[in-house]
Formats: sequence, structure tokens, C-alpha cells
Amino acid sequence: MSESTGPSAEGAPPSQGPNPPAASPTQPSPQMPSGASTTQQLGPQPVPPEWRNSTTPAFWSSTGANNPWRDPQTRPSWQQPPREATPATVGMPPAAPAGRMGWPLITIAVALVAGLLAGLLGYFIADKADDDNEGVLNSSAGRNELAQRPPESIAGIVEQTQPGVVTVAISSAGQEGNGSGFVISDEGHIMTNSHVAEPGRNGELSVIFSDGSTAEAKIVGTDAGSDIAVLKVDKKDLTTLPLGNSDKVRVGDPVVAFGAPLGLSGTVTSGIVSAVDRPVVTGGESDSAVSDESFMAAIQTDAPINPGNSGGALVDGSGRVIGINSAIATAPGSEGSIGLGFAIPINHAKRIAEQLIKEGKAKTTVISATLDRGYQSINGGVRLEAVDSGGAAEAAGLRPGDVIVKFDGRFVEDSVALIALIRKHGAGEKITIEYERDGQRKSTEVTLTDRPS
Repeated sequence: MSESTGPSAEGAPPSQGPNPPAASPTQPSPQMPSGASTTQQLGPQPVPPEWRNSTTPAFWSSTGANNPWRDPQTRPSWQQPPREATPATVGMPPAAPAGRMGWPLITIAVALVAGLLAGLLGYFIADKADDDNEGVLNSSAGRNELAQRPPESIAGIVEQTQPGVVTVAISSAGQEGNGSGFVISDEGHIMTNSHVAEPGRNGELSVIFSDGSTAEAKIVGTDAGSDIAVLKVDKKDLTTLPLGNSDKVRVGDPVVAFGAPLGLSGTVTSGIVSAVDRPVVTGGESDSAVSDESFMAAIQTDAPINPGNSGGALVDGSGRVIGINSAIATAPGSEGSIGLGFAIPINHAKRIAEQLIKEGKAKTTVISATLDRGYQSINGGVRLEAVDSGGAAEAAGLRPGDVIVKFDGRFVEDSVALIALIRKHGAGEKITIEYERDGQRKSTEVTLTDRPS
């Protein structure tokens, strides 16, 4: 399996037999063995029937990647949450039950007398202070300041972040959907997922801002391999979001997720970083000879992420973007969040976005080696089937048959993990690799490179 071509060349798990057909949007997702979980891409997929506009049926598959449970050794299917939805009717909460009177009557009488005296005094004071303020219910209107939220509070983070978050609306062939995104430059560049932007390539894309204003969006570039896309709008005075450093994210850090799940723009959820460098692969449904699989060494979070959140910002406790909401894992029979969300690290996304803006296309980082898809070991690791002549792996002294067990200090479980970790870095970076050869553990330094065009 070479790193230089399509799905079979990306180090994806081996296929066991033909792929099952995609489920109809009105059918439940394929059932997995008891205790297993599947994942959903967060992007354009059918909206559940109760949310879908009956006149515009959804046109995206609800099954995500093909059923991975055909073989117990294959990885779960990672799916991207869908987008568009007609907002549900929001009802008023039920009235709270009336309380019982528990005070002694004598206490009530004393309170009434005291209340009358205080009330008379208060009336004259209030009347003197504000002759124009009439009525009891609005007696404090305009006089009490709203509570001040510290900038580091969730409310404070939302206040500074929400103006830079957008809803991406897609219309194609009479069908509609939505995803999320956020502003990354004063020139009108907006970052989102490739699986959000691509369905609008032959249709219409528009962006809805937090103040309700809209703007037509054009695709600057998309990259299926990283699931990153950049859009551009012609609009002035935009609020750009500050980008953080995803390499410094640690498990337990607080995070806030922004987006438009099920079309509900301006939705905010919060949680923590549950894991970092979680190997995730999404896509793989296309019959095209060019792979549409996306690999990420993801930031895992328990902040609820749902269909329509794709492309939205995941920010840290200082309001800096550390990731792009892109995928969720679901339990059998479930399509929504179960507290297992995955975001593309912003350092990876930023590198790809800059390439898309400058060149209109992105580069894929590789080690110039072919991975043995059939290799399995209880100890994990990835065996090299071949190394490209003159490539990065050969220059580092790696040979066919070597088993890579650690990449940049991180244990490598399988080929998905290795590819995700490689793509997290850019060409020219020097990475220490630990490998086994003839039963001995060795290490070497490899200089990553870009896949030849």
C-alpha cells in the first residue's frame, strides 16, 4: 500500500469483501455488534425526518464510511454530522408547581405590617427619584446593569467568539443543507470542512453571520485528504478568530464548541479535551479512483457535537481556535452526540488552509513508503512493504520489513494511526521514528516530505 495514490495507498485498514450498499436516508444506520460503536462525519448528511424540509429531501448518505464491522480488526466508521434542518418548534417550559405556605399566620401578619410601612416609605423615595417610571413590573427597567462576565468564563468566550462564527448554507439541485465555519482573515477567508463545501461546488454557497447578515461565498480550495476547505466572501469589517497552538493542548483543558447543529445557528456547547492525537479516518464512500478518505490525529472532546457542527470552531479557555469540529462517534442505533467528538487540530488545518489560499490546492505529507495492509500484531506497529528509492524513508535508513512502532514518541497502533500522525506534520519536519528489525528495537530520524504531484 503506497502513500502516493488512492485509498489502497493511504494505509487504510484492509477491505474484507465487497462494501455493503449505503442505507437509505429513511433507514436506520447499519447495526454493529453489541458493545461496538461507529462514528459519523459531521458534515452534509440527511437531516432526521422530523427536522427535514419535506419539500427538499436530503441528498447525503447517512451511513458515513462503509460498515467497518465486517471484520473485527477493522477500525470504526467515522462519520461527519449533517447540516441543514428546519428548526423545531421550541415550547415554553412547564410551569413550576405552586409552593405551600409554611409560615405561621402571626409571622405573616407582622410581615404585612412591616411591609406596609416599608412600602409607603419606599414609594415616596422611588417616586421622588424617578417620576417617569410607572408600574411595578418595569420599575427597575433601564437601571440595573447586566452582570459582567469575566472574559475567561464561557459567556465571556462566547461574546468574543460568536461574531466570527458563521453558518454555511448550501443549495444544490433543489436540495439544501448547512454546515459551520469561522472567519480567519480580514480579506473574507472562512475555514470549514471539505465535506461541507464540496456539495455546494455545483450549486450555491452562502454564509450567515451571527448578526443575521448574509453573503455569497466562493470556494477558494478544498482538500479531501485533510477535510479542510477555505471559502471567501466579499464583506467588510469581519471579526476574525485568533488561532491557538494545538500542539500545546492537554487532556483536561476546557473547550467550547461553536456551530449550527441541525440548522440551529449560534449554538454553543462546552466540555473538556478528552484525548489528543486520536487516529480518525472518515470518508471512503466515493467510487472515484482518487481517495476521498480524510485522516486526522484528532482532538477528542466531550463537548456535544451534532449534525451541522461540521466546520465549526473548537476554542480553548482563552477563546483561541484549537480545532475544527469534524466527526463524532456514535453507538449502535444512535446518530447524535454521545460525548465523543473529534476536531482537526488547528496547526494541521492552518497549514492546509494557507496552501489552499496561496496555491488553490494542498500538499500531503508522506514518508515515501508503502505500508503492509495485511500486517497484524498483538503488539501493534506498521510494517513497511516497500520504500521509495531516494525517498524520506530510505534516506532515514528504513527498509522493507521494518515495523514502525513509535512516531514522534507516540505508539503506533496501525496504519491509520501512522498516516494520521504523519499528516499532522509538514514537509521538512524531522521526526524520530522507532522501529523493529530482526527482533531488535532501533530508532532513526526521518525528514518528512510532500507527496509528488
